Amino acid sequence: MRRFTITAAVAVMAAATALSATPAQAHGGQHALGLENCTATACHFGVAPGTYDVRVVLGGDTAASTAVSGETRRSLLPETATEAGRTVARSFTVNVRTPEGEPTGPEGTPGLDLVIGGSAPALADIRVTPARPRTRQIFLVGDSTVCDQPGDPYSGWGQQLPQYLRKGLSVANYADSGESTVTYLATPALFPTVQPLIREHDLVLIQLAHNDKTTDEATYRANLETLVAGVRAQGGEPVLVTPIVRRWFNADGTLNNNTALLVNGLGVDHPAVIRSVAAAENVPLIDLTVKTKALVESLGVEGSKAIYLYNEKRDNTHTSVHGATVYAGLVRDELVAQHLVPDGLVRVG
Repeated sequence: MRRFTITAAVAVMAAATALSATPAQAHGGQHALGLENCTATACHFGVAPGTYDVRVVLGGDTAASTAVSGETRRSLLPETATEAGRTVARSFTVNVRTPEGEPTGPEGTPGLDLVIGGSAPALADIRVTPARPRTRQIFLVGDSTVCDQPGDPYSGWGQQLPQYLRKGLSVANYADSGESTVTYLATPALFPTVQPLIREHDLVLIQLAHNDKTTDEATYRANLETLVAGVRAQGGEPVLVTPIVRRWFNADGTLNNNTALLVNGLGVDHPAVIRSVAAAENVPLIDLTVKTKALVESLGVEGSKAIYLYNEKRDNTHTSVHGATVYAGLVRDELVAQHLVPDGLVRVG
């Protein structure tokens, strides 16, 4: 059974803080919201949609190991160990929006919800304040392999990406299950909603391919170009991402060239088109197809089952929490290697 501790000293601090900032005051930056908003393993902050900095102090009298997730199952802070009698401070920035998960899904709970987890959670203090107005965001445009999945055992890699980022950089995940380049552009809750939110120097990672099963090559290319142009029109920085592979093996242990590598029924090689558009439009490319193919083949038929939902659902397309975390790490590595984000805003190791 997990245990949760709040030290006596912190309880006094929380009582003092409970001279109570209202949600409106917190959003206006006059006061930080703190432990008075927390119960044993969860915190709720009645803030308006926006971007918020969260500072937590972890640890206490006994050894502890604490992780923080929030909203629709987003991993915001990786599990952090603390020795008995010691505390550590960690900070991250979180996007609060409605709907809080998939853009076409239910609205979710208003405000910011955090879950204090880990094998031995210990939260000593917490402070939530509005982020600076020009805090940079990473917008995600994608499908079910990227989105904030609402329930176990599913997880998109975008759901796990926030844990790799530090204060000053947040993830606004607008990926949505079942979307193609065609539907993402046409659905009001998707690109028509995302585009006006993009500000100068925001990154927009675009991974759409899995559901373009009947999209011809000319249309697929044109749609990618439209997304790139739409991001640039707002001053944002588009990044094209080739799709994660499907776990579909040949008899020789390699991945199937069509099913696994996202070639649709019309013969459209989605990763190849994405690479071509990236080169033609001078857009950074994260080649997740190449990276996930190498990883899955190295793990083999049995080892790769842990990455996908094969063991639970016989699903060779969607990832487990473990797999999504591994794939988010690959994205993190490329963001750093290509200098798309400052090193100081990324957690490594």
